[in-house]
Amino acid sequence: GPDIHPFFFDEETQENCGNVCLRRDRMEMALLKLVTKTGKPVLGICRGIQSLNVALGGTLWQDLPSQHPSDIEHHMNPPYDAFGHNVSLVPGTPLASLFAGQTEIAVNSYHHQAVREPAAGLEVMAVAPDGVIEALYRPASHFLWAVQWHPEFLYKVDPRSQAIFDAFVGSCR
Repeated sequence: GPDIHPFFFDEETQENCGNVCLRRDRMEMALLKLVTKTGKPVLGICRGIQSLNVALGGTLWQDLPSQHPSDIEHHMNPPYDAFGHNVSLVPGTPLASLFAGQTEIAVNSYHHQAVREPAAGLEVMAVAPDGVIEALYRPASHFLWAVQWHPEFLYKVDPRSQAIFDAFVGSCR
């Protein structure tokens, strides 16, 4: 989707911030605040981790290549079911528990914005080698997870991606 407008995290728009959709941003911010208050399970994917973080008070890198230069390719070209880089799992987090025994997993990557500072109450579950936050959760919630990558494109080739969806669906029961 489009970039999240920096207005929502109290920043001026940087030169390399992409197209935004204020109407969508307003709707998603209001919806996420409501859903998190009701305790409904939430799984954010890509823009979803960014929207969730901003809705709860966190900030974003508006453009990784210009604000957080790195050798890691965060905006791959298709195919979407290919791995782009690894992420390190933070021990003791739900994602690390889900992938018991693994400290690192391969992910795909199609973004140029990313979480800069997590919102209060959110904890990091995975980080790219360049320090970019790749997964968050909220310990105070029944199930509130968000990932920067796209498991919906990987689930056919990567059982870990399917496991993320299985955990989400299980939390909805």
